[in-house]
Amino acid sequence: MEAIQIIGIEGLPLVKTGDNLAELICNAASKQSNPIKDGDILVVTHVVVSRAEGTVVNLDDVVPSEFAKNIAQQYDKDPALVEVVLRESKAIRRMADGILITESKHGFVCANSGVDKSNVPGERLVALLPEDSDSSAEKIRREIKRLTGCDVAVIISDTHGRPLRQGEINIAIGVAGLKPIRDRRGEKDLFGYVLRIKQTAIADELASAAELVIGQADEGVPVALVRGYNYPKSDDAKAKELIRPREKDLFL
Repeated sequence: MEAIQIIGIEGLPLVKTGDNLAELICNAASKQSNPIKDGDILVVTHVVVSRAEGTVVNLDDVVPSEFAKNIAQQYDKDPALVEVVLRESKAIRRMADGILITESKHGFVCANSGVDKSNVPGERLVALLPEDSDSSAEKIRREIKRLTGCDVAVIISDTHGRPLRQGEINIAIGVAGLKPIRDRRGEKDLFGYVLRIKQTAIADELASAAELVIGQADEGVPVALVRGYNYPKSDDAKAKELIRPREKDLFL
């Protein structure tokens, strides 16, 4: 029987702009006697990627627009934070009960364009989503290959809510080395029925499973290693494959 392990990578230092994140991950994994192996999947929270890449904003440096001020007053929010959220969005999908649901400039529909205050040092600092999470994942993957010789997959994760369900889960906003969707259309079930619509979002499932050891408030575990899962490999897959086209969105 196959088994899948999910291992939190502990002992990473506080990540700063310019840090070699792949090197920090490899060193921490080796120190806890779980060195990177071929076929491993690394799930990395977007906040540490954003910090390493310098996509962090000081709200004291932000001049809010009148539009941002009006929204902030209406929903009792920080005008500078609202301005950053608006700058990171290409559309506002919903505004209700103090919540801004936007379509980020990357195409993700989420709260506050993915702008995050958790696990960012400094009261007035916020982390933006990486400029290109797929490229960020590929950069980490290539550097791990250079450092260890191992072929791995990398997922950049973020926490999102879901329509009609309470609570949040981690999803993939960047991938490298694996297909984010396992297409099972054409396969047969136990009774010979041919599957017609079965497409499993494995990158999201892996990201969400990894959160069980990463956690939301534990700065010491921003990365998880998933071992033993036979994933479909790809050198050109993109996390945007997971975004449902707007014309098929039933929740508009």
